[in-house]
Formats: sequence, C-alpha cells, structure tokens
Amino acid sequence: MELPYQSYARHLGSVYGSRVYRIGVDALFSCPNRHSDGTGGCAFCDGRGSSAVYHRTEEHALSRLGFTGDDVACASNVATKSLGERIGLIQSQIERGKAFVKRRYKAQRFSLYFQSYTNTYDSIENLKALFDAALTCGPFVEFIVSTRPDCLSEQVVELLASYTDQVEKVWVEIGLESANQCSLDLLGRNHDTECYIRAVEALHLRSIGVCTHVMLGLPYEGRDDYLATARLVNRVHSDAVKIHNLHVCTGTRLDAWHRQGEVCTASLKRHVSDCIFFLRHLEGSVVIERMMCETPSHRRVSPRSFPDKHQFLEQVTRSMQTHGWVQGDLV
Repeated sequence: MELPYQSYARHLGSVYGSRVYRIGVDALFSCPNRHSDGTGGCAFCDGRGSSAVYHRTEEHALSRLGFTGDDVACASNVATKSLGERIGLIQSQIERGKAFVKRRYKAQRFSLYFQSYTNTYDSIENLKALFDAALTCGPFVEFIVSTRPDCLSEQVVELLASYTDQVEKVWVEIGLESANQCSLDLLGRNHDTECYIRAVEALHLRSIGVCTHVMLGLPYEGRDDYLATARLVNRVHSDAVKIHNLHVCTGTRLDAWHRQGEVCTASLKRHVSDCIFFLRHLEGSVVIERMMCETPSHRRVSPRSFPDKHQFLEQVTRSMQTHGWVQGDLV
C-alpha cells in the first residue's frame, strides 16, 4: 500500500534495498540542562531518558544505573562510572540489542544509535573513545547520535564527520520541539531557534543527515505554531523529523502543571488531526521517523489511554487517503 507520507521504512528500503534495524545504546551521558545532583532538565523530562525496548526489562523498578527512584539522581551516579565501564556497558548493550532484533525480526543489517540523553555532552576525548569502541562492534549501516542543538560545537561536528567513511550515513537527531521561543522558554530548553539553525547548517556542511524532534500539543500552542515549526524544518532542509505528542511523565514540572489543571494532552483524534496538518505543511521529501511518543505507560501520567504505534499510523494513513491528502500538499 502506497503511504501518503515519506515513511522511515520506505526510505531505508529505497536507499539500502532492505530493512535496517537500530541498536540503541545508553552511554551514561547527562545533559547540560540538568544540575550536578541530577535534578532540573526540561519540563517534560523525567530524568530517565529514552531507551530501546530491550533495555527496559526492569525499568518499572530501577533507573538506567540500577538505582531506585529514591536514590541519588542519575547525573551524579554517572560521574562514578569510569570510561572503561561505560565502554563495557555499551558493548554489552550492543550485543544484547543485536541478539534481540535478530531473534525477533531476523535482522541482518544494523544502525548504531546513541539514544539516551545528550550524546555529545562530554569531552571530545571521551566522545571519541565511546564512539570508536561502539563502532568496532559493527559493521553498522548508519551511525546515529541524539543530542541538543547547543551541544554541537565545531569540534564535535568534526568528530562526527570523521565517521562518514566508516558507515553509509552519519545522522544527528536534534531536539527542537517548537519554533515558538515562548514555548522553548516555558519548557526550560535553554536554547533558541537560531542555535538550532546554526547546528543544522554546520552538520549539513559536513554531509551529516539531520533528524529534527518536534512536539505537538505544547501548552498554549495551536495550528499557527505547528505551521511555524513545519516552515522552520523546511527552511533548514532537515532530512527527517520525529513527531511526538505532548505527554506527561510522573515527577516532572509538566506533571505538576497537569495536576493544577494548567496542561492537558491531546486525545487520539486531535493528535491524528494535528499530525496530518503538520505533514501536509512539511516538504514531501522529509522522512517521517516517528509520529507519537512511546514512553512506557508506567511512566506516563497522561495520556493514559493511547493506541499502539501501528493503530495510530493506520488512522493517520486512512484519514489522509480518504481525503486525498499527501505530505507536502500545502507547502
């Protein structure tokens, strides 16, 4: 079935002729937005970061470092791990990840994905050691690094570019969330849109692909804001996007606002509609890597009830096809 948007699976198939599976790793990075004791961070961040499903076996009880939620927060514990220990952890995660996707999907081709937290927030020496060690566990088709726009110095970009001869493609995932500066300030992002623009330009100059994270349903935002965000993504020629619906994780500042009645999250119907609106204003060549959050339900205060990814994508696809809409038809 021909999809009305540029799906990630279709993109990978057209480029590589087969499915490629991501191996996500947590290299115990922190974030410049978090304090030394692990507190702080963006209003939506619960301090656990994102992780692949095969690394979540005890997530309901433990943090990523094996401490319960009542223990000292993550960032201070990260500091106790030596570089060698972090490398060992990465290597074991890659081994476990490969075993999982081989068993479940019969996977044969893999991408290396530095997924959790800000994966360029460290010394250049540590970054090189961690990236080098991980890539020796290949071969990998792509090398993907998730980070913030304010953590992409010239040195970091040069380091990432040095890996372009080891893989087919180097990608950087950048958290923008919104083109509305008031929203970025409310969320406590501590960067502006100009920082994002500079980061994308620097990466593109070195032939590094860019995937932009955006969030729909932010407090006080509406269709005008989604349009502005789509236009910014188009303007910088971001190669891909990940779309998240606003969701509230327990213990976050967003959680406190939600309990006070200041924040609400979109229903399934509204997020389907918002996604379609965003897609129709996005250039048709932009690859859509994700359209909804997949935060585990035990960490999510709201929305409590939401269909799985496949059901959601089916609703988006069916609605667009029924109306004859396609990605980029309103650009």
